[in-house]
Amino acid sequence: MLVDHGTGDDAGVYLLQDGLALVQTVDFFTPVVDDPEAYGAIAAANALSDVYAMGGQPLTALSIAAIPEKDFPLEWAAAIFRGGLGKLREAGCALLGGHTVRDPEIKFGYAITGTVEPNKMMTNAAGRVGDVVVLTKALGTGVIATAVKAGQAPADVALTSQRSMATLNRIPAVVARRHGVRAATDITGFGLVGHTAGVARESHLTLEIRLADLPLLPGARELSARYQPAGLKANRRQFEPLVEDTAAPDEAVRALAYDPQTSGGLLLLVPEATADALLADLSLARAIGRAVPPRARPLAFV
Repeated sequence: MLVDHGTGDDAGVYLLQDGLALVQTVDFFTPVVDDPEAYGAIAAANALSDVYAMGGQPLTALSIAAIPEKDFPLEWAAAIFRGGLGKLREAGCALLGGHTVRDPEIKFGYAITGTVEPNKMMTNAAGRVGDVVVLTKALGTGVIATAVKAGQAPADVALTSQRSMATLNRIPAVVARRHGVRAATDITGFGLVGHTAGVARESHLTLEIRLADLPLLPGARELSARYQPAGLKANRRQFEPLVEDTAAPDEAVRALAYDPQTSGGLLLLVPEATADALLADLSLARAIGRAVPPRARPLAFV
């Protein structure tokens, strides 16, 4: 039986029996870093994220790879698979196999199968008025990756972004469930605004986001004016009409709210009574807003 609880468009949930459901998700993309092993790890962390965003446990993975025939050393391909396998092992997820094709443009990722308890599943439709909006990772991976491709990202900035993308959302998901979170999503290609708007619409809320409180990766603010990816601009065209914007002028931060993230953090709607305890358990998480009764637009910058 297919279960539809507002799980988003990257994953599906199938009820196996009372109290147990399968989560299926798939994701792959072109390189966002220069290091092939790091690329593999990031691809795995990104694919696993949808399972964590629902409060599930990943079990198995199938790899998806498109590898160029020319000018692509075999050791690079080996490093990509090695990086991905290491991250799957960290997640306790078994690699069962996969499929590889020849392609002029490299692509890599995974199809992931996991399990979740339906009555404890986090969805994008379970937010409530008064919930505190929490983000578990800093923003800016899209801008930084664009600067890396242009050869203009400082080494320390690129490394910090790489480490953030390779970090699993496992611990934030466990902590969220422990503190009674029922509404969540992960922040990926549609950026903070696109994914947050989805939660607001499905939960029949308006989410007020404090721009000044958004956590940013080091260097992202400085790079945002010159190295905006095409996805950021497309997100802004698509989602800006959904935002009631009364925040103070800060174009760098405003742009980063639309920045497409690779393996971004979790967006959690946390019951007000448990928000302080959750934030104490997640040192990198930040409270960035609040859920209020629905207004004309699903989001508001304040």
